[in-house]
Amino acid sequence: MSLNRVVITGYGVVTPIGRSVGEMMNGFALGDCATRVMPDWNRLGPLRCQVGAPVEIQDPTAIPRQYRRTMSRMSIMAVQAADQALAHAGISPSNIPEDPRFGCVLGSTAGSPEATTQSYQSLLAHHEYTLLGAAEFFRCLPHTVTLNVAQYLGIKGVAMATAAACASGSQAIGLAYDLIRLGRQDVILCGGAEELHETVVGSFDILYAASSGYNDSPSRTPRPFDRDRDGLVCGEGAGVLVLECLDHAKRRGANILAEVVGYHTCNNGIHVSQSDTTSMAMCMRTAMQEAGLKPEDIGFVKAHATGTTQGDLAEAQAIAAEFGKDVPVSSLKGHLSHTLGGSGAIELVAVVEMMRSGVIYPTRNLENIDPACAGIGLIRETTPRKFSAFLSNSFAFGGINAAIACAAYE
Repeated sequence: MSLNRVVITGYGVVTPIGRSVGEMMNGFALGDCATRVMPDWNRLGPLRCQVGAPVEIQDPTAIPRQYRRTMSRMSIMAVQAADQALAHAGISPSNIPEDPRFGCVLGSTAGSPEATTQSYQSLLAHHEYTLLGAAEFFRCLPHTVTLNVAQYLGIKGVAMATAAACASGSQAIGLAYDLIRLGRQDVILCGGAEELHETVVGSFDILYAASSGYNDSPSRTPRPFDRDRDGLVCGEGAGVLVLECLDHAKRRGANILAEVVGYHTCNNGIHVSQSDTTSMAMCMRTAMQEAGLKPEDIGFVKAHATGTTQGDLAEAQAIAAEFGKDVPVSSLKGHLSHTLGGSGAIELVAVVEMMRSGVIYPTRNLENIDPACAGIGLIRETTPRKFSAFLSNSFAFGGINAAIACAAYE
C-alpha cells in the first residue's frame, strides 16, 4: 500500500509567553519565563504550589457569540490558534465547509476544569439540575475543544479528540498524520489546548509533582534536568497545526514548512504515574524507524522534561540510551511552563521554527545539571545550529508515551 507524505503548511499558537508564533519565538530569544504567583489558588483548600503560567486572552469577543457561548478559555484559545494556522497556511475559512476531506483532531486533558467545577458546585449546593445550562454542558465535555473549533469553522470532515493527559496534543498530531497518510483526509487542523485552573494544579500537588519551593521566586521554576528541580508548573495555551497531504499542498501552491516523517505512541504497561526509561526509548526508536532515520540523522531532541525528579531522570536515561551525548537536547518548559494537553503542539511548532531559523534555544533555569541527567547533550545557551530532522517527545501520566519525527521538506 502506498502511503501519502504528510507536510505542515501552517500553524498558530496562544501561549503564556506570546499570543502568536512570532511573539512566542521572541519570548524564547529574550529568555522569558511565564511563571507567576497565583494569589487566588486557595479557594478550594491550601495548595503547596502557588505558581502557574496564565495566558492573557486577547479580544475573545471577536468570536461571534453564537459560537463563543459554548466555549471555555481552552476553546477560545484553540479557535484563535486555528485562525492563525489557517491564515499562515493560506487557507480561506469560507472554503472549509464545502470540503468533506478537511478534518479536525484536537486534544486536551479533559473538558474545561473551570466549567466542570462551577457545574458541580452549583449542583451540590442547590441539588437542582435545571440550574445547569446547556452551554455549560458543552464546555465540560472531554471533546469540547474539537467540537467548538469544528463548529466555528463549519468542518464537515473527520472530527476527533484525544485525551491522554500531557501527550494529548502529540497524539492528536500523530492521529492526523495517520489519517492523511492513509488517504482518509487531505487536510487536518490538529493540536491541543488546555486551561489553567487550581483543580488541575491540585491533582499534581497531591502527587508531589508540582513545584512548591519557588513560590517566592517564580521565574526560577520549573527547572528541567536541574539538580534543584522540584516539580512542574502548570500553564495554559493552545497550539494548532495544518497537516496536509503533500500532493494536495503542491496542487494549491502551499508554502511547506516541514514534513512529518514518523510517529509512535505506546504505553509502558508498568506504572500509572512513574515514568519508564525502556518504553520511552522504544517509543523514540520506533518513531525514527518509521521515518527511516537513524540516531545520527536526528539534529535535535525536544525533551518533554517538565521539571519533576523522576520524569526528567527517566527521559534523560532514555535519550542517553538512543543518542548518548551526540545530539543537542533541550526542554522548552522553563520558558513556557507545562501547557499539558497543549504542550505537544505548541512545542512542536517552536522546534519547526528553530529548525527553519537554524537556532536552538536552551533549557531555561538549567543552572546545575543533575549528575544523573548529565549523559545527554543538554543545551544551556542559545546555540546557532542547522539541523534537518528532529524528535519531539511527550510523556504522560498513565504511562503514555508519544514521539513525533519531523524533517525539513525536500
